[in-house]
Amino acid sequence: MKRIYLAFVALLMTTFAFSQGTLTGTIVDGELGGPLPGASVMVKGTSTGTSTDFDGNFTLDVNQSSGTLVISYIGFVTKNVPFSTTGSLGTISLFPDAEELGEVVVVGTGIIDLAKDRKTPIAVSSVPVKIIQEKIGTQDVTMTLVNTPSVYVSGQSGGFGDTNMRVRGFDQDNTAFLLNGQPINGMEDGLMYWSNWSGLNDIASAVQIQRGLGSSKLAISSVGGTVNFVTKATEMNEGGFAYATVANNNYIKTSAGYNTGISEKGWGLSVMLSHWQGDGYNEGNFGEGQTYFISAGYRPNDTHGFNFLITGAPQFHDQNFTKSISSYLEYGRRYNNNWGTYKGQYLTERRNFYHKPVANLNWDWNISETASLSTVLYASWGNGGGTGNLGNRIRTAEGRIDYDAIYAQNAAVTNGDAVSFGSEPAYITRASMNLHNWYGLISNFEKELSDNLTWNVGFDLRTYYGKHFRVVSDFHGLNSWSENVRLRDQNNNHETYGTFGTYKRVTATESFRPSAWQAAFNSYPEDQKIAYSNDERISYGGLFTQLEYATDTFSTFFQGSISNQYHQRFDFYQYADQALIDGTSSQATGTPLPAGIEPGTDSEKVNNFGYNAKGGFSYSPTMQHSFYGNVGYYNRQPYHDNIYLNFTNQVNPLTENEKIFGLEAGYGFSSAIFSANVNLYRTSWKDRVVTSSDIVDDVVTFESNFGTEQLHTGVEVDFKLRPVDGLSINGFASIGDWVYKGDAVTQVTDENRNVISFETEDFDGGKVGGAAQTSGGLGFAYRINKMISVDSDWRYYADLYSDVGAIKENLKLPSFNILDAGVTFRMPLGADKTKQLKIRGNVNNALNTIYISRLTTARFVEPGDETYNGLNVSNQGYFGWGRTWNVTLRYDF
Repeated sequence: MKRIYLAFVALLMTTFAFSQGTLTGTIVDGELGGPLPGASVMVKGTSTGTSTDFDGNFTLDVNQSSGTLVISYIGFVTKNVPFSTTGSLGTISLFPDAEELGEVVVVGTGIIDLAKDRKTPIAVSSVPVKIIQEKIGTQDVTMTLVNTPSVYVSGQSGGFGDTNMRVRGFDQDNTAFLLNGQPINGMEDGLMYWSNWSGLNDIASAVQIQRGLGSSKLAISSVGGTVNFVTKATEMNEGGFAYATVANNNYIKTSAGYNTGISEKGWGLSVMLSHWQGDGYNEGNFGEGQTYFISAGYRPNDTHGFNFLITGAPQFHDQNFTKSISSYLEYGRRYNNNWGTYKGQYLTERRNFYHKPVANLNWDWNISETASLSTVLYASWGNGGGTGNLGNRIRTAEGRIDYDAIYAQNAAVTNGDAVSFGSEPAYITRASMNLHNWYGLISNFEKELSDNLTWNVGFDLRTYYGKHFRVVSDFHGLNSWSENVRLRDQNNNHETYGTFGTYKRVTATESFRPSAWQAAFNSYPEDQKIAYSNDERISYGGLFTQLEYATDTFSTFFQGSISNQYHQRFDFYQYADQALIDGTSSQATGTPLPAGIEPGTDSEKVNNFGYNAKGGFSYSPTMQHSFYGNVGYYNRQPYHDNIYLNFTNQVNPLTENEKIFGLEAGYGFSSAIFSANVNLYRTSWKDRVVTSSDIVDDVVTFESNFGTEQLHTGVEVDFKLRPVDGLSINGFASIGDWVYKGDAVTQVTDENRNVISFETEDFDGGKVGGAAQTSGGLGFAYRINKMISVDSDWRYYADLYSDVGAIKENLKLPSFNILDAGVTFRMPLGADKTKQLKIRGNVNNALNTIYISRLTTARFVEPGDETYNGLNVSNQGYFGWGRTWNVTLRYDF
């Protein structure tokens, strides 16, 4: 009996032992790839459960050897995961629930081109909201992407919002930036001004960069890649947050948000407000701004969903420009000569100020189980500009602006009425204004033709009207400022009738404060504009389509688009008006134009047609391995600023479309603890033309620089490793070879295109500058316990050349390393632990590395020249930031 009892006890213990165990795993966003902190993990039919940590990891003790886990996260489709043994379940992906407004809703799902929209793999990196919130600190939103291959960010020392981001060596005007699927590059020049988007740090729910060809279906032709900023939308559950950030150089930021949740009738509202200000890392780099965000959602039924969103980030920031290395060595690496004091009070000569509200209305229509339509109507109203000097500037011995001396100089001007370059020296601060109204409509129809075949078709319409002029910002004690404007006729020629030609006198008596808020509501009389005043209209229409065939192991796709751009320029300043033509204007000085010559204020209308096509395939023989290849060709229209010559209405007769040809291939591996990607690329960019014109002895000539081909080739590697619970390691490396190919040709022709001269210069093999061609990084995040975690990122940059355009022998900058580190403390609050207090601290460039981030000249060392780290100190550029820090206290409820 005793033996039977002992055997029974042993059986119970064995059974009990085998039924006890631990399950582990990682929950990630199936679209963006980032972890989902706070996801619920429950054993089905029991009360046993846990939630994921900030890395999406979970550890759960279970008393059964098999069963089903129920994985849920607000806004995502709940997933049942069966288990038949304990141990690691690997990575579990959840996907957004398209049937409801999620906690963070991706509205316009057919418009926002995330990588999920195509099964063919691409070179892509995603940054979830957790990383944006924790690591951005006082930096521009561009800094969220520095830990990804082939991305280089420079120019931080210019001031808040003045960074420059390059992808695979291509500048910002050749990378497409999208906000919820809307193109936001400048329509005139393709450039990005990050100060206009300072609020993205607060409202972004994710950032995804698609390097190279990408998955965008729009009729856009980006060379470097596509960056998608996905903002928050109306949130499903009631709640909110508040946080405050303090940082080096007197930086402080406060922010608060609240969402009502979605009512039973389908309505919901989310709002967010923030304010920031700081002195800036460099001297004379003060900045201040706000961000507002309002999103209203409505889902009347399961078929239709609407979301209206408006956001803006009015700001001003004082700027620092490139200077010689010798100036930094003499006055310090934080030296800025754009500011001074008047009676002891700070004044700046260079202030950027802008307010660019963006509004959009999204409509998602689930037509049937196999068809859907997504449409977004958007608008943007930009108002602001940048200040600078006109007249006789006076500097102190340290090279800063001597405003006390300037006021004394202006006080000596007769009656306070100054004349530009007159006999009495004078000085004013002017503001170069850039105003615009931008409206657009994008729509995409998706149809599942079969279980394996999907078709998309849509259109992209945009219209833009911009205004550019100058006004007086500060008279500094003067009463007025007058200029003589030399006029042109309708043929863009300066009139030379009489001894002094034909002029008009412009006199400004009003000043306009450089304020982002005031710029949005100010009116600017035409008679108060100085230096120039011109408008432009740019209209754009594109059609795009995509066809994709996909099975479990193979997929292939084709995308194509056509587009047309319409341009016209309107000049109100430098062309003769009717009064001058008739010789009756009281403003006329010099000789009036002869009668009979018509005014020429409106330029010729220009239309340009473009197209692109791309296709590719993928093959996944197993769940762990995948291969892909893509090819694309772009025939891209020139930007508006390249169409009209020398800031006049004169049309460039030699402008032609640019040609871009791209090839990509890649391999991906994924397992429960390790994933990695390898990408190869080759991008050729041809037919870049920059043209200027001149008039010599009444003969019009055109000088065109036919740029050499830019050929960018390279390899990229990135990986993620989760060797043990609580530890994640990630890394990347990119090696590029970005060079100019062939000859550069300078051709001079007359207006009939007869060649006057033709010179060829060899630039073959010259290095493309502005971005590090070799880079790498390694980072980790470690959860010490449930409340404390630490992380760090190290980056290395090499083969960085001066940003000087096509050149045979470019100047190579010294390589450098950057180390960032951070710590996070979390404390759940409330009886149900649904509230949270979080403290986050960052130290960027923790080792205080001294490095040059960018040079804009390429002056080599000659015998007797002073040098710094092997560089001629006469070179102009920026040093990078030294050690900086920030601490954030956040409360979520």
